[in-house]
Amino acid sequence: MHVALAGPTDAPPLLLVHGWPQSWWAWRGLIPTLADRFRVIAPDLRGHGWSEAPTTGYEKEQLASDLLALLDALEVERTIWIGHDWGAWSGYLAALRAPERIERLLALCVPHLWVPFHPRSLAMLGYQVPLSAPGIGPRVADRVARRILEVGRGGQRLAAEDVALFADHIPSRVTVAMYRTFLTSEVIPLVRGRYESSRLRVPSTVMIGSRDLVTRGIAEGPVDGQPELSVEVVDGVGHWLPEQRPEAILDWVASGSASS
Repeated sequence: MHVALAGPTDAPPLLLVHGWPQSWWAWRGLIPTLADRFRVIAPDLRGHGWSEAPTTGYEKEQLASDLLALLDALEVERTIWIGHDWGAWSGYLAALRAPERIERLLALCVPHLWVPFHPRSLAMLGYQVPLSAPGIGPRVADRVARRILEVGRGGQRLAAEDVALFADHIPSRVTVAMYRTFLTSEVIPLVRGRYESSRLRVPSTVMIGSRDLVTRGIAEGPVDGQPELSVEVVDGVGHWLPEQRPEAILDWVASGSASS
């Protein structure tokens, strides 16, 4: 696993976990400021960026296991976890499994595990079907990844060199594995209430953009049955909140530091 590190080694640890189809570089607008006060740990998920890309292990529970093992390797007992997309999803799973390892969780631009199923959710899965399909997925994965990186940014554009930096460092077979695993073995148990009786024991915030199609329709405020979980909406932002509105994340970090 490739890991970018910044800040003093004796400072409070803060884990930054990207999603698909990105790498640790997604946090470039945040790391310099966070490194003034934190030991910043920004890994690349398996198959992404500069981490190894094994043929298996793209179940999201395995991604959570990878990240908890990384904390073990770095001798980090407890950390703030900020995740985007699949990095946020793996944060939910890690928080359920090992709440003692996570001080606070900020999940960016992904539904939480207790969002009631609605048929419109199927529309959100639309782009995932061709990506996961045998024969089709490997042929379209790179093109879709490059397109997805540009979607939902409003009038903003991601620099061509950044698009290339992300897309060139995720093999098509990894994209296929991420979404084939989700659609064939993870989404049905989720819809059937796999996590319905689970309770988060980590103070957690879901932060979503008002223009993000992935999280469209998720209610703002406290989440029923999850007293540690609440949803915040950032106006005028799509799916790429860490790049579009890094100051919102910095404010969340500062608010927790002030209250502790």
